[in-house]
Amino acid sequence: MFILANLISAVATVIDLLISAYMFILIARVFISWVNADPYNPIVRFLYQITEPVLWRIRKYVPCVWGGIDFSPLIAMLVLIFLRQFVVVTMHQIAARML
Repeated sequence: MFILANLISAVATVIDLLISAYMFILIARVFISWVNADPYNPIVRFLYQITEPVLWRIRKYVPCVWGGIDFSPLIAMLVLIFLRQFVVVTMHQIAARML
């Protein structure tokens, strides 16, 4: 039974790391949008390609632009924080109870 508990704990840790990495990518995307970055720069293109599918879905359902400010990255970060606090912590607690 401890093998399954370790597996669940490891998966929760990986999910936590992925969520953290995506949050940093979102923050970088926000900073890039504030400056006049070259759209042909490979780093800028990577940031837009990795974040636009998520932000596009948020903009599709919630009109997040008020006064020229796009709040979709903020909503995405709130969802990621919720996932981190709910899913990852729950998985760690399930693994701890299995031991």
